[in-house]
Amino acid sequence: MKIAFLNPSGILGGAEISLLDILASLREAQPDWSFHLILGGDGPLAHVTRALGVPTSVLPFSPALTALGDSGSDAPGDAHLSRFDLFKSVTSALAGSFRYIVRLRSALRALEPDVIHTNGFKMHLMGLWARPQLVPVVWHIHDYVRPRPVMARLLRRYASQCRAIMANSNSVAEDVRSVCGVSPEVCTVYNAVNLEYFSPDGPRIDLDSLGGCAPPKDGVVRVGLLGTMAWWKGHKTFLQAISLLPPTLSFRAYVIGGSLYQTRGSQYTVDDLRSFAAELNISDRVVFTGFVDDPASAMRSLDIVVHASTRPEPFGLVIAEAMACGRAVVASDAGGASELLNQGVNALGHPPRRAFTDSAVFFWASLV
Repeated sequence: MKIAFLNPSGILGGAEISLLDILASLREAQPDWSFHLILGGDGPLAHVTRALGVPTSVLPFSPALTALGDSGSDAPGDAHLSRFDLFKSVTSALAGSFRYIVRLRSALRALEPDVIHTNGFKMHLMGLWARPQLVPVVWHIHDYVRPRPVMARLLRRYASQCRAIMANSNSVAEDVRSVCGVSPEVCTVYNAVNLEYFSPDGPRIDLDSLGGCAPPKDGVVRVGLLGTMAWWKGHKTFLQAISLLPPTLSFRAYVIGGSLYQTRGSQYTVDDLRSFAAELNISDRVVFTGFVDDPASAMRSLDIVVHASTRPEPFGLVIAEAMACGRAVVASDAGGASELLNQGVNALGHPPRRAFTDSAVFFWASLV
């Protein structure tokens, strides 16, 4: 069996971590199978997969194709992508897309795969359009389709041409069916967590040094949000909730992560969030660490891990990882994340965007 895996970027986001787990598991379960990964951009993912023994090629997207995305079409305020901006992005990316399909088709013909596994919306379409004749394509969908006006139309149009669709939660599976219909079959395959790496015992990171801050006094409760700076990951909700806690409470907040994506309208910058913290007068209570390449050690350095997504979370990998690390978890209770939560048992849940009421109460309950 020869499988070609296609991923649009070389970053290490949640979908890429899931892909790494799939590659590692398949190599162990099926040592006689061969794999090849094609990336639409270079980055740390390529180094990790090559170290894993998976041949990896970088076939870079054009800058316009890299920046193209409609995830910001329903974003709030400064992260919002207007219809006009989206139209300009699509138009400017067309020529590069056609050229990319030609190059990808040539690469796939040389590989002669039995199956093509696509990871990421752009590669779902590129994989179909560039596949050698009769080679089945499997879409692995890690995000909701309906909020994306352009992608929803395209996936609905071409879904019948792929062999099967994998979704990372029942919630995402239902969303995909609502857009693409009942054919092809949509199966839920939950993301895995490496319990040898994500465990309560192991090294910790000095988060304060990473953020350029002096260590806090003994007994301080450390509350942190880990994740990319995608606008819907709830960084502003988290900071608003922190601003509601009285300064007499002995705690320190941590924002762990950086801006990974190059898609327009998809994320905040660290400077954006620093400015927002300053507006809330909590700059002295929040540490910004930047990107951390050892998330398990970062989680073990916290007492409470917060997940604050402002829209339904497709899966919520950070929730499962924090649970595996034995941390207290406060999570936004919607979408696929709800499938992970047993309210009051393994986590405290709160409705998305509710910093001013529920989140504050949950923080108090966790800290007490």
